[in-house]
Amino acid sequence: MIRQIRTQDDILEGADHLARVCPVWARVLPELGPLPLRRWDEGFVSIRDAIVSQQISTHAAGAIVARMVDAGLADEAGINAADDDALRAVGLSRPKMRYLRGIAEAGLDWTALRDLPDEEVIAQLTALPGIGRWTAEIYLKFALGRPDAFAAADLALAEAAKLLYDLPERPGPSALIALAEPWRPWRAVAARGLWAYYRVAKGREGVR
Repeated sequence: MIRQIRTQDDILEGADHLARVCPVWARVLPELGPLPLRRWDEGFVSIRDAIVSQQISTHAAGAIVARMVDAGLADEAGINAADDDALRAVGLSRPKMRYLRGIAEAGLDWTALRDLPDEEVIAQLTALPGIGRWTAEIYLKFALGRPDAFAAADLALAEAAKLLYDLPERPGPSALIALAEPWRPWRAVAARGLWAYYRVAKGREGVR
C-alpha cells in the first residue's frame, strides 16, 4: 500500500524524522509551530490551480481561480465549453488557456493515479500539456499526499533552504536534491517546513 500523508499525525511523524536527522531542523521546527497539512482534492481542479499558479504570485493565482469558479470555468466541462474570450476575461494567459484545454480534453483517469508509484504519476502528468515536473510533484505532494514528493525546482523552497542553512547562494535543483537527501522519506514534510520558514522570513506565502 502506498503511504500517504492524511492527517496531522503524519506531519508530526515526518517532522520528528527531520529533527532526528538534522540539527538545523531540530532547532527551527519548534519555532515554526505546527506545519500545515495542505491536502487538495484529487483530480483536474488541483491541476487547474497548479497551472494557474505557474510564474505568478499566490495572491494573483487565487484571484484568477476565484474568477474562474464564478464564471463556471472550474472543471473540465466548463473549460471545454468556453471560448477564448471567456478564458481571457478571467485572467488566463494564452499558454495557460492552451494547457488547460489540452488537459481537460485528455480525459485522464485521475482516480487511477492514486495507486501508481510517484515516478509513474509524474510520467503520466508530464505527458499532458503545460505540466512539468514541478507541477506534477506539487500534485503528488498535495493532492495525493505522497510523503517524499519534493519539487526541487521550486524557487521559494530554494530561497528558504539558502536562509535556513546560511548558504552563500540559492541552491539550484540538483544542489537542493543533494541537501534534501537525508530528509527522505519525508521530503514533503520538509517542503512544508521550508515554505513555513519562507513565510516567516519573507512575510509572504511561497505556495498556495
